[in-house]
Amino acid sequence: MTDFFKNKALGILPCILIAGISTFLATINIGSFSFEVIGAPVFAIVLGMIVTAVAPKFATGDSIKQGITFTSKKILQWAVIILGFTLNIKTVVSVGGKSLPVIIATIGVSLLVAFLMCRIMRVNKNVATLVGVGSSVCGGSAIAATAPVIDADDEEIAQSISVIFLFNVIAALIFPTLGNAMHLSNDGFALFAGTAVNDTSSVTAAASAWDSMMNTNGIVLAQATTVKLTRTLAIIPITVVIALFRTRRAKKSGAEGTKVSIKKIFPWFIIYFVAASLITTLVAYLPESSFTAFYADYFVKGAKWLAKFFIAMAMCAIGLNTNIVTLVKKGGKPIALGFTCWVSIAAVSLLMQRVLGYW
Repeated sequence: MTDFFKNKALGILPCILIAGISTFLATINIGSFSFEVIGAPVFAIVLGMIVTAVAPKFATGDSIKQGITFTSKKILQWAVIILGFTLNIKTVVSVGGKSLPVIIATIGVSLLVAFLMCRIMRVNKNVATLVGVGSSVCGGSAIAATAPVIDADDEEIAQSISVIFLFNVIAALIFPTLGNAMHLSNDGFALFAGTAVNDTSSVTAAASAWDSMMNTNGIVLAQATTVKLTRTLAIIPITVVIALFRTRRAKKSGAEGTKVSIKKIFPWFIIYFVAASLITTLVAYLPESSFTAFYADYFVKGAKWLAKFFIAMAMCAIGLNTNIVTLVKKGGKPIALGFTCWVSIAAVSLLMQRVLGYW
C-alpha cells in the first residue's frame, strides 16, 4: 500500500482535483443553458489537454506518469464495474416492447455504419469501434466500457469522446425544435430523444427543453430517460461479444507462434460489470423493505455519482496524455464518421416510429 501511494499518488491527485472541478462546472446554469449538457467527463478531458498544452513536461515525470496511467486504465475499469450497479435489467421489462424495436434498429444501424465507414474512409479501427458504440448506446459510458476491451489508447479515446460530445450538444440544441416541426407527439419525442441522442445528460437536456416548450410537466423527461436507460443495457452484450471476439482472434493468431494466455487477454472487469447489474436487478425483485429502499435511494445513486466521478478522473488522465494539436489534425475522419452515425440513428429512429405506427 505504501508503494502504491509512493509511485502513483502524485499522478492520481491532479486527476481527482480536475475531476472535482469538472463535476462542479457541470452543475452550473447560465440562463436557460445548463452545462450538464457538456458533462463532467468532457470538461475533465479538455482541462487535462489544456494542462498538458500549457505545461508539456507536467505528465512526463515517472511518479506522475505512473499515477496518470493507473487512472486512465484501472480507475476507468473500476468506473465501469460501479456503473453496473446503476443498471437494472428489469428496466427492459418495465419499459415494455414499444421502445425495444427502435433501440435494436438504431444500435444495429450505427454499428453497421461505423463498420462500413471504417472500411470506406480507412478510419482507425479502434476509433471507429468507439464512435460506433458511443453513438449507438450511451456516449461516454459506452466508450469507457469498450475502450479497455479493445486496448484503445488515450488518443483514440480522446478523439471518440470529442466526436460524441460534439453531436451530443448539437442534438440537445436542435432536436426539440426539429421534433416540433415534424409534429411529433410527446411519446414520439420521448422515444426519439431516448434513441437518437447519445449521452444521458444530453437526452435529459433535450427532453427537458421539450417539456418546457410543450408545458408537459416533466412527462417526456421521465419517458425519454427510461428509454435511454433501456438502451444503456446494450453495453453488456456488446462489450461481452467484442471481448469474446478479440480473445478468439488473439488465440488464433498465437496458435502458430507464442502461446496466448486467455486469462491475461480477456477483460475480466466486464464479468464484474455484468455481475453488478445482475445484483441490482435481483434486489429489484425482493419484497419492499428498508434494505431495498436504502439500496435504491442511497446505494445505487451513490454508485452512479461515483462511477461518473471515476469516469471524469479517467478522462482527465487521458487528456493529460493527449496532444491537442495532433488530436485536431487527425479529427476530420472521426468527425465525419460520427456525423454519419448520428444522422443514421436519427433517421432510423423516426423511420421505425413511422413503420410501427407510433408517429
